[in-house]
Amino acid sequence: MDRRLALPALALACLLPGLALAATPYRSPQQILDAAPDNDWRTPDPANLLYMDLPAGRVIIELAPRFAPRHVANIQTFAHEHFWDGTSIYRAQDNFVVQFGDADADDAAKARPLGSADRRLPAEFERASSGLPVSLLPDPDGWAARTGFSDGFAVGQDDKAGRTWLAHCYGAVGAGRNNEEDSSVGAELYVVTGQSPRQLDRNITLVGRVLKGMELLSALPRGPAPMGFYADPGQRTPITAIRRASDVAETERTPIQVLRTDSKTFAATVEARRNRVDDFYKRPAGHIDLCNIPVPVR
Repeated sequence: MDRRLALPALALACLLPGLALAATPYRSPQQILDAAPDNDWRTPDPANLLYMDLPAGRVIIELAPRFAPRHVANIQTFAHEHFWDGTSIYRAQDNFVVQFGDADADDAAKARPLGSADRRLPAEFERASSGLPVSLLPDPDGWAARTGFSDGFAVGQDDKAGRTWLAHCYGAVGAGRNNEEDSSVGAELYVVTGQSPRQLDRNITLVGRVLKGMELLSALPRGPAPMGFYADPGQRTPITAIRRASDVAETERTPIQVLRTDSKTFAATVEARRNRVDDFYKRPAGHIDLCNIPVPVR
């Protein structure tokens, strides 16, 4: 092993369990994934999966009830009661987010009824770290004392306060709100499509992340400045339906698995990205940012 790489690799092994330190030839992240055993993959709970069906295809979102249980419960209710069917993606702000839901939500005369969902929820910006499994990264982060992954979700942690929160990485899904921190109910959601806006961490309730179909969102035409809301309703992207996977017949579900972020395979792919030593990379970085680590799906 290159002595320059020994210390970073050792640190990662201590924090991401199971990282092999043997002097073996470099393998790319894809080669590592190709050799992953089946038990390093998990099948998400269909009750926590949303299928957003667009004219161009299906977007699959995994919800995070460990971090935002009240919002997730509302979102599951909205999906079960078909709240979003026939709504639209009405905002696409360059290098930031796309947003979807009821474009007339602020007009009491036109707004869709919320059905049996709760009308008032507490802010769920963060949660207690106690009892939460997190596979930590060894590298410093400008936004959190420690960072890592919990059940596939990118997180930040504050040791002194004993708090953990979801990070605004590419593909993160959040609940839009007004100025009041408890003004979100989960009816208006956004997806991060730009460079990770980590300044929003612990300021907005994040509820999950996109597992599949980001290309259908990130390639949408941008709305006008300053915030990307389409002035012409004809520019909005119609949403055919948003359903819980558990409400969809098994024959219509999209088979999907997510790499376990507490697995040896994930630890090895992280280290392979931290220290790329293939023919193209001439200077291994020896560092990786939380939001530059994709969690593989298949």
